[in-house]
Amino acid sequence: MNNDIKELMGGILKDMSALNYIKPGDVPNINLYMDQVTTFMYEHLHDSKRTDDDKVLTKTMINNYAKNNLLPSPVKKKYSKEHIYILTFIYYFKNILSISDIQKMLNPLTEKFFDEGSKPDLDYIYKEIFSMESSLARPLSKDIFAKSEQASNAFADVEDDDDREFLQFFSLVCLLSFDVYMKKNMIESLIDDYTAKHTPAQPEKTEKSDKKK
Repeated sequence: MNNDIKELMGGILKDMSALNYIKPGDVPNINLYMDQVTTFMYEHLHDSKRTDDDKVLTKTMINNYAKNNLLPSPVKKKYSKEHIYILTFIYYFKNILSISDIQKMLNPLTEKFFDEGSKPDLDYIYKEIFSMESSLARPLSKDIFAKSEQASNAFADVEDDDDREFLQFFSLVCLLSFDVYMKKNMIESLIDDYTAKHTPAQPEKTEKSDKKK
């Protein structure tokens, strides 16, 4: 893989490290109206958009999340910091998980820990998860660079420079895609197994016979 692509990868990783996140201390302690929620989410997550036309969060999205039982309804049209935490989880989950799987993950979270006074509360839960995810940035960069090196050593016998460059680039995309594919399958299996173990068994239905003996 030529130096141009390596420099491109380095630039992408640098941009990723500079992405805005919703830090625990950034979430306001006051309740917000819908327009304030969408503005807040845009200010903190717009760097992650792929194109200018992409939307971070819209009123329609929020309403659909509530209809699909992903997000508790607002109180008097106002959203609490707990709503912001749930919306943040949805924002990241929706890129890799189905609505059904997101429901399986978020329903127990909102049922047990959403209300004020819950122990642990969502504020504590979000802080814990944020601190764990922050520690993954460096290992992730190392893993991606290792895959770049692996791809750069592929197709060394291809004589045409342009063909070799494309095939090495294609190899890198395949390696990264396979990594995502495997992790996505692992996540789905974890959700299925956990849900199966924690879902109460339904009583078996007995068939009634109208036949006279």
